Amino acid sequence: MGIAVAGMDSLSERAAMMREALQKSQTITDNVVTILGSFDSRLSALETAMRPTQIRTHAIRKAHENIDKSLKSAEVILAQFDISRQADAKILKGPHEDLEGYLGAIDELRSNIRFFSGNKNFRNSDGVLNQANTLLAKAISKLEDEFKQRLNSYSKPIEPDHLFDGLPNALRPSSGSPGNQGDVGGRATSHSHSEHQNIDLETAVYTPPTLIPPRIMPLLHDLAKQMVRAGHQQQLLRIYKETRSLVLEESLRKLGVEKLSKDDVQKMQWEVLEAKIGNWIHFMRIAVKLLFAGERKVCDQMFEGFDSLSDQCFAEVTASSVSVLLSFGEAIARSKRSPEKLFVLLDMYEIMRELHSEIKAIFKGKACTEIRESALGLTKRFAQTAQETFGDFEEAVEKDATKTSVLDGTVHPLTSYVINYVKFLFDYQSTLKQLFQEFETSGDTGSQLSSVTMRIMQALQTNLDGKSKQYRDPALTHLFLMNNIHYMVRSVRRSEAKDLLGDDWVQRHRRIVQQHATNTKGMLGRRSFSAFLYKD
Repeated sequence: MGIAVAGMDSLSERAAMMREALQKSQTITDNVVTILGSFDSRLSALETAMRPTQIRTHAIRKAHENIDKSLKSAEVILAQFDISRQADAKILKGPHEDLEGYLGAIDELRSNIRFFSGNKNFRNSDGVLNQANTLLAKAISKLEDEFKQRLNSYSKPIEPDHLFDGLPNALRPSSGSPGNQGDVGGRATSHSHSEHQNIDLETAVYTPPTLIPPRIMPLLHDLAKQMVRAGHQQQLLRIYKETRSLVLEESLRKLGVEKLSKDDVQKMQWEVLEAKIGNWIHFMRIAVKLLFAGERKVCDQMFEGFDSLSDQCFAEVTASSVSVLLSFGEAIARSKRSPEKLFVLLDMYEIMRELHSEIKAIFKGKACTEIRESALGLTKRFAQTAQETFGDFEEAVEKDATKTSVLDGTVHPLTSYVINYVKFLFDYQSTLKQLFQEFETSGDTGSQLSSVTMRIMQALQTNLDGKSKQYRDPALTHLFLMNNIHYMVRSVRRSEAKDLLGDDWVQRHRRIVQQHATNTKGMLGRRSFSAFLYKD
C-alpha cells in the first residue's frame, strides 16, 4: 500500500514538470512570432521604399537595349545602302572588264532587294526597292547581251576532218577521198556488207568533239543561271537555240548533208541515189554518236540544275538537223519499190536499229518525245518497206517475162541474178531475222527466213520451167533445166544458203538435175552431150 502511494506521487511530480516545460515552450514560440511579425513589417516598408528605384533601373536598362538595337539596325541599313552603292557602280560599269565581279554585284543587289522587301517599316523602303529593281532589270539586260556575245564567240562549226578523228578507224574515210563526196564511210556501195564488221562497230569507241571550250563552260553556266533566276528563260532559250542550231546545221552542211525533198529523191538516177544512201548511213552515225552526243553534253553542262530547260533547249537546237536527216530516210522508205533497193533499205534499217539506244538516251525527256517517235517510226517504215520489197522480189522472179534467150541451154541471166541476190541476202541474216521479228509476235525467225528463201528458189524454178518451154528441141529443154538447176544447187552448197535450205533440198534438186541429165542424154543420142554442159 505504501509503495503504491509513493508511485502515484512520483507520477504527479513528473506531470507537473511537463506542464511547466510546455508552458515555457509556448512562451518562447509566442515571442518568436512577435519578432518575425516585426521583421515582415519592416521588409514590406523597405520594399515599398525600393520600388520606385527598381522601376527607374528597369527603364534605364530597357532604354539602353533599345539604343543598342537601333544602332545595330542603323548599321545594317547603312551597310545595305553601301552594298547598293557598290553594286550600282559595278553594274553601270558593265560586265566586259570584270564578269565575275558583275555577277557578284547582281547577287548582292538581289540580297539588297530581299532585305528591303522584308523591312517595309523603313520609311524609304519603297523608293529604295524601285531603284534596286530597276537596276537589276538593267543588269540582266546587259547579261543577256554578254551571254549572246560569248556564246557566239565560242560556237564554231566542226570541220569534217575533226569529226572523222572521233570515228573508229574502220569508219574513217581514206586520206585521198574528199569528205563530202563519194562514199565518205569508206564503204563500197555495191553491198559489201559484213555482219562481222557490224558486230565490231557496235563495240567501237566514238569520241564526240569538244563543241565549246571547257574553260568557258562554267562562266556560260553562271550567266544562264542568272537569267533563269531573273525569269528570263524564254530569252535564254531563244538566244541559245538561234546560236547553236545554226552552228549544228553548218557542221552537217560541211560534212555533206543535203536537204532533199521526196521529189528530188525520185528524180535521181539509181547510181547517184545509191551513193547518197551510203553517205546518209555514215552521216547518221556521225550526227548521232558525235554531233548530237556533243550537243547534249553542252546542254547538260550549260543548264545543270535545270533539267527541263536543258531538254527543251536540246530539242529545239537539234530539231531542224534531225528533220533533214530523217526526211531523206522517209523519202527512200516511201519511194517506189524495186528489188535493187532491198539491200539499201536493209542497210538503212540496220543503222537505225544500231542507233536506237543512243537516240533514246540522247533525246531523253518529254521535250524530245517527237524526235524519238520520228526516229522509231522511220525504223519501222524501213522494216515495212523492206519486207514488202522482199515479197515483191519473190513475185517478180516468178513472173519474170524477159525474152532473153539462151540458145545453147546454159545458165539464164535470171538464174545468176537471183542466186547472187540470195547470196547478198545471207550477208544480212541477223538483220532479216530482226526485221521478221518486227511483225511476228511468235515463231522462229530463222525458220521464217528459210521459208522465204525456199519460196524465192521455188519461184525461180517455176519461172525456169516456163522459159524451158520456149525451146522447140525437147533435148534443149531438159539441158536448160539441168544446167540452171545444177547452178542453183552448186551455188547453194557453196554458200550459207545450205544451212537454211537444208541437205534435203540439196539432195532433192540433185536428183532433179540427174533426171534432166538422163533425159538429155537419151534425146541427144549420138550428139556430144558434154558440149552442152554448163562449165563451173
